Amino acid sequence: MTNEHPFRDEDFDLYALGALDGEEKRALEAHVDTCDGCTEKLGQAYGRVAMIGLAAPQVPPSPGVKEQLMRQIVGTSTGRGGTFAVMPSKKPSTFSGWMWALVPLAGGFAVALVFLWLHTLQLDAQIDALKAHEVEQERTIAQEREEIDMLGAKDTVVVSMSEQKQMPQGTARVLYNSKRGMMVYNGALPAAPADKSYQLWAVPMEGAPISVGVFESMEGGANRIMAKMPPGMQVKAFAVTLEPRGGMPAPTGPFVLMGPVS
Repeated sequence: MTNEHPFRDEDFDLYALGALDGEEKRALEAHVDTCDGCTEKLGQAYGRVAMIGLAAPQVPPSPGVKEQLMRQIVGTSTGRGGTFAVMPSKKPSTFSGWMWALVPLAGGFAVALVFLWLHTLQLDAQIDALKAHEVEQERTIAQEREEIDMLGAKDTVVVSMSEQKQMPQGTARVLYNSKRGMMVYNGALPAAPADKSYQLWAVPMEGAPISVGVFESMEGGANRIMAKMPPGMQVKAFAVTLEPRGGMPAPTGPFVLMGPVS
């Protein structure tokens, strides 16, 4: 301790806790009125006490606490009409100093709240992504089960598709079940030109070809298309054409693969 600052750090904590009394309390109050450094230390002590209060479990106060607190902040009775008057503070400069000392603490709370808010948003985004992934997995599993059921059905037909003349070599096979309205295409074709796309068609017994899917095959890669079709539709053939990139509403390009439904 020095003559300029005759108080220890724990004295400020004791004062903030209300455990300092008598001459020590009065001496600290008188010194804080004239010392900005010790005013800041007292404000920091109040901040530490506040943090302890926030960390403690919530306990309902006893009925007499409110009455005792009101007696501390309200002045004595005037004796006439039972009116109470609030006593003005004798240390406005000290009170103001404490308030300014608490500003950094308030700023820290604000930063913590913003951090928690951002962290909550991040967790919500992760939960939404997990839910979307779970939905996609369930959809994939349902499709695989449906395909397995179709493969085991007696009325499922297998259509082998062969390449057409003057077209790049390729192979493909279509599994089709008219009753279930479901088809699966598995094939391998050379990469399409940069401005072209392959397009798969179902050719019904009556009417125009129906587009089943558009794809850009990678060199040496396999393509797989699983599609729903109108149940009960009779198909006489499946075909793959080379169309402008993105596909067309009706076949316009050369036929690359063709397979009749037997």
